Amino acid sequence: MTDESIITDDVLAAMGIDHNVVEAVTNIVGRRPNVDELSTLLAMWDANGRQQSLLGWLRGQRHSDVYNDYLYDGVNQAHKDIKEPRVRECIEIAKKLSERSVSNGSYFMTQGDLLYMVGHVSSEILGSDYARQCLHIAELPVEMGDDDEQQAYLSMILDALVSKELVHSMISVGTGGLFGTLALLCGNATGRICGFDILTCREVRLDAFLFGEEPGRFVVSLSESQDDVFLQKLDEAGVNCCFLGRATKGRVLVDGMDFGDIALYVNPLSHCAEK
Repeated sequence: MTDESIITDDVLAAMGIDHNVVEAVTNIVGRRPNVDELSTLLAMWDANGRQQSLLGWLRGQRHSDVYNDYLYDGVNQAHKDIKEPRVRECIEIAKKLSERSVSNGSYFMTQGDLLYMVGHVSSEILGSDYARQCLHIAELPVEMGDDDEQQAYLSMILDALVSKELVHSMISVGTGGLFGTLALLCGNATGRICGFDILTCREVRLDAFLFGEEPGRFVVSLSESQDDVFLQKLDEAGVNCCFLGRATKGRVLVDGMDFGDIALYVNPLSHCAEK
């Protein structure tokens, strides 16, 4: 068995990986990857169809080059030319949208906690800060739905799970979309400051997944030991969820791309400072 801390040239050659890729992964995760991690990376690349070089894919690509009809109503043709950003481009979007705000909430979350989005996966970006600030869509070209009833139901279910200590924290997806909500949740976690490492859903546009503010969704954190019970309870309640990833020590990673320290996006509470 190959030592996890040593990746020889023979191993890299057998895996078809060059040193540039290893260095890129090292910069992302903050240490040299082991063989298992590189194998996972190759599997993800294979699943993507190897449409570009491994290094190019690693640096972030669009989920799709297909235009989405929801961006325009057939009258405002300008909206149809809005292309999906690449992962690396989303770093600047996230920084632009961030107000480095401080939440009044107090959340019990620790490094290694699992992160889920509860509710449907949204493909909608209209009506969001992202649409206004980055896409300059001031008026909605389509009518937005009302998810108050759905949100109330999800809130009731999750409140019950929190009371049973199956969930550490819950927060509704709000300003800044999923990314902004995760940053707020992690930046205000009690104890040590947390970051997050997530994979996005490739069935929708990357910007919609990260920055859409469609209501009726929650982000929750929980310990791995409660994962099976949590999923069982959601299934019994007929509630959808999407696994996002894990809380980290303080870095933010999306699809393997390093977005920097959590402090770039939210001001941590004073009582959360790393000791």
